[in-house]
Amino acid sequence: MIVSTRGRYALRVMLDLAEHAKESGNGIPLKAVAERQEISKKYLESIVSSLVKGGLITGSSGRNGGYRLTRPAEEYTVGEILELTEGPFVVVSCLSSGAEKPADCPRASECRTLPLWTEFGRIAKSYFDGKKLSDLLPPSSEN
Repeated sequence: MIVSTRGRYALRVMLDLAEHAKESGNGIPLKAVAERQEISKKYLESIVSSLVKGGLITGSSGRNGGYRLTRPAEEYTVGEILELTEGPFVVVSCLSSGAEKPADCPRASECRTLPLWTEFGRIAKSYFDGKKLSDLLPPSSEN
């Protein structure tokens, strides 16, 4: 499984919003996030749009507008952020219908490697679901 720049940048945006939430009584402008993270504002616009649609952040426009988390950093998992931006955790294409059952594969019943990939997919998902956004913040930035 490869996490694309979209997933990595989404995680960086979420961390930036969590880290700078206390210093801003209002939302955090995307321009400020883009500058701190050295990521194109235009690219971040599509990422934050997904995060807003997924309910992970809210955005407002106007003088005091910007983005903010919808809940405390310790209530987000890295897994949910990555799944929202990357889609389901899939380590091999034959598991694309879900981690527990193989897609329509004529060899599924006799595939000797399928249990290996299934277990690895569960381990990866469990790992990311076990990490909280707050775990990635410096101790002084936790909400």
